[in-house]
Amino acid sequence: MSLRFSVIKKKSSLFNPSLIYFLLLFFFSFQIPTHLSFTMGFTDFVSDAGLTLANHFLSTRSYVVGNSPSQADVVTFKAVSAAPDAAKYPHVARWYKHIASYESEFSTLPGDSSAAFTAYGPETTELPSNPKDKPEEDDDEDIFGSDSEEEDPEVVAERNKRLEEYKAKKAGKTKPAAKSIVTMEVKPWDDETVLEELEANVRAIEWDGLVWGASKWVPVGFGIKKLQINLVVEDDKVSTDELQQTIEEDEDHVQSTDIAAMQKL
Repeated sequence: MSLRFSVIKKKSSLFNPSLIYFLLLFFFSFQIPTHLSFTMGFTDFVSDAGLTLANHFLSTRSYVVGNSPSQADVVTFKAVSAAPDAAKYPHVARWYKHIASYESEFSTLPGDSSAAFTAYGPETTELPSNPKDKPEEDDDEDIFGSDSEEEDPEVVAERNKRLEEYKAKKAGKTKPAAKSIVTMEVKPWDDETVLEELEANVRAIEWDGLVWGASKWVPVGFGIKKLQINLVVEDDKVSTDELQQTIEEDEDHVQSTDIAAMQKL
């Protein structure tokens, strides 16, 4: 009897109410994580996920690192193939436009230009393991911040100033003039035409945007030779039609003119 009583006593000790309460409390207080956290930087600027991640990161920042532009912004800017959609990714678009104003200064900005853009960005990002696990109260929470967030007036003023300077600098740069190289043929009346005088009269035409080049005499038959001469013209300044008309005004030497070849430079 004593042995049986001892066994029953040991078994009953396993069902101690205090112990059971402690175990239940521990079990229900333990929460299975509904989010997974990964260490990472920018992933890409093409996919929606990559741009959304960057948009979240830049929602509270004017620069990728610190409070002034650096090579971190440069390498990240160069990784963006085109201006982001401002409607979908307003913070990335704002940052991209701002950094574009520094484009002429990229080489002088401080920092490591050899680092990859993936070395910058969020240190961690929280990704839902299952959308169903998210609490209902999170449905109304704007996890990426309001698109209507007010920016620091000083930052806005500085950005606008630099954009105006950038536009002015771009406008001040003169584009190289469009030019064409032309091969023109000038035909004399007959074999008695003084060819040296014909060429001298042609070269005597001096217009802004017109440069005469090499020439040669090409036989056409019956002892007659035509002048083949090269010239370079600025397209906006010189009309080849008007030039031909001017040459053909030398009626004592010139029968006609033709454009044998013309190529843009």
